[in-house]
Amino acid sequence: MNPKFQLMLQQVIQAFQGDNFDLASSTLNKSLQVDVSSSEAIFDLGIAYAEANKFAEALTIFYCLKSYKNSDARIPYNMGIIHSLEGKYELALVAYDLTLKLQPDYVEALINKGAIHNEMKDYALALEVLDRAINLSENYYEAYSNKGATLHELKRYDEAITQYDKALSLKPDDHEARINKGATLHELKRYDEAITQYDKALSLKPDDHEAWINKGATLYKLKRYEEAITHCDKALSLKPDNHVAWSSKGMSLHELKCYEEAIAHYERALSLRPDYPEGWSNKGVTLHELKRYEEAIVHYEKALSLKPDADWVYGDLVYTKMKICSWSGLVDLLDIICRKVMAGEKAAQPFPLLALSDDASLHKQCSEIYAQNRYPSNLTLGSIPKLSKKEKIRIAYFSPDFRSHPVSFLTSELFEIHDRSKFEVFAFSLQKVPIDDEINIRLRKAFDRFVDVDNMSDQEIAQLARELELDIAIDLAGPTQYSRTRIFSYRAAPIQVNWLGYAGTIGANFIDYIVADKTIIPDQSQQFYSEKVVTLPDTYIVDDSKRIPSSREFTKKECGLPKNTFIFCCFNNDYKFNPQVLDSWSRILWAAKNSVLWIPENNERFSANIKFEFERRGISSNRVIFAQRVESMADHLTRYALADLFLDTYPYNAHTTTLDALKAGVPVLTLMGGSFASRVAASLLNAIGLPELITNTQEEYESLAIELALNHQKLADIKLRLANNRLTAPLFDTPLFTKNLEAAYIAMYERYQADLEPEHISIA
Repeated sequence: MNPKFQLMLQQVIQAFQGDNFDLASSTLNKSLQVDVSSSEAIFDLGIAYAEANKFAEALTIFYCLKSYKNSDARIPYNMGIIHSLEGKYELALVAYDLTLKLQPDYVEALINKGAIHNEMKDYALALEVLDRAINLSENYYEAYSNKGATLHELKRYDEAITQYDKALSLKPDDHEARINKGATLHELKRYDEAITQYDKALSLKPDDHEAWINKGATLYKLKRYEEAITHCDKALSLKPDNHVAWSSKGMSLHELKCYEEAIAHYERALSLRPDYPEGWSNKGVTLHELKRYEEAIVHYEKALSLKPDADWVYGDLVYTKMKICSWSGLVDLLDIICRKVMAGEKAAQPFPLLALSDDASLHKQCSEIYAQNRYPSNLTLGSIPKLSKKEKIRIAYFSPDFRSHPVSFLTSELFEIHDRSKFEVFAFSLQKVPIDDEINIRLRKAFDRFVDVDNMSDQEIAQLARELELDIAIDLAGPTQYSRTRIFSYRAAPIQVNWLGYAGTIGANFIDYIVADKTIIPDQSQQFYSEKVVTLPDTYIVDDSKRIPSSREFTKKECGLPKNTFIFCCFNNDYKFNPQVLDSWSRILWAAKNSVLWIPENNERFSANIKFEFERRGISSNRVIFAQRVESMADHLTRYALADLFLDTYPYNAHTTTLDALKAGVPVLTLMGGSFASRVAASLLNAIGLPELITNTQEEYESLAIELALNHQKLADIKLRLANNRLTAPLFDTPLFTKNLEAAYIAMYERYQADLEPEHISIA
């Protein structure tokens, strides 16, 4: 090498060390003029700087080299790599385009260019470029791996898996392909396979904190929360400032009901990354669970300000606002949710929408979006074998609520009196219950077999159900809190049924039937349900005849109610109250001067906001009486007798609460809509022979409420009929209901045994 060139090269290095890039550049140019044949040594110096992450120095060298070796494709190629590492994607693309102009078959440049298009979300261009690379050479595992990553972003998950497999066939120890394949398997809900890929990735690179985080996220989905926490801790030991790991650990702590610890972890995540939308929304969920509703609202709003298309957060926000009757902006939020749902977006989980709209087609669309995202049909266990006909049909009820909960309050006697000559009856308890819960103690005796499966994965539960050769699996929860609908995505039984726990369609192609009645789902509305409709003759709701009022005597004074005053009541949950309902009730109270409204406290902020809303409508808050919570359901039923008329909510009716009022002898006035949730009270009124209390418009509802408050004789006649019908009408005839439901199960079973597809069934 020319001695003068060597000296100049040393001067270049010294200039870089002094951050004098202009001097380094001018000296480089002079050195090349002295000995252009030594340009390879300068190129090697540029590579050395790039590998040392000294990008400015490397780029200075490559820019100088371009003038002297303008046909050398390696120079713009390496500049492209550096620009890409710096996140300067447009400059990187320019460099790679120059590379390919000089050398069109430069496969590595095509692969890297495809990766940049993927980062820039230009997925179609990424695929086009990567396919060019693959057509030039099938031996580059990176091309297949990058193509898999692009297909993953396009949600073409099965195709992505194929590409990862091609990459791994060429390079089995490709750590990145293993992680990416695991992430795609996670999206496909193939969690056990995902974990296998993460384990292989970690065996190759145990210090990859992202692999530990990803595996923890998959363990979370499998409800293996303690293991998920261990994996997050491992990730944090490797990278303590990783905000995703802190937030993910918080999610597992939430599921373990360690709410305050979860909050602390979300706060750590947000201190590291204040613009992390998932951290804000996750913390909001935990604050909601702690009944810190106003704080939760702030967190949901912050999440949406950072990420307006965040999954489900609009629904979480609206539902939380409904919990405390904070209705500002409600109309606009509902409009956003409806538009997003109809566009196929994940704006809200199905349950909150039931209280916001009575549009059954909207409910179906929302449920289908949620089902496809959260629990699509899963073929991991294969198709379920055809079961031979048995002497007794094996039916199993799946629920997280085999405890002191409305679902179990209603169903306990049904489970006890099922015809054991025709049925074997199983319970799959999806959530751990305190050992002293009286309802749970009773239910454990009611079933032929009571199976606690709270510590099992969804797939394991489905496998167990298959081993027990269940004929019919009944989901008593649907998409409600603590439900585990994914169990049915594996096919737990050849016949799967949606009944009672969720007032609408589950929206999944693996749920065969929904149990209803002719009021709940008239023939013209069957199109709004993904399941085939089983129509029972009277009502779809059962009751426990042993659930009766206590002997305790309540006085109006004790309950804060005025004497000689008409008592309207509504003991519905907070989220069922809305501006439209309060508008109606205010007009009713205004016309019925000598009346008050008796409602539950629900929560402190709810009470304050309801008072404010009534005052805004011209109704003094002293006409709104808040009922204190009583622990005994029997006492609550007794207390009902102090009321004169129950005013139902719309669009989410009183369900169990309607049953309670009618059982206690209090007439219920309802407004019937188009959705399942808005027709339940009408179903119960028809089943007890009081159809005149069903109205179809807001005007009818208000007019009849006022009339009944002012016409004491008319109300007395209705109360007398209610008292008589309670003893004779179908509503409270539990053995009759059991017989009808069993007839439905038999009809489903006979169709299955005859190799017929599920179809609408009507029980006479």
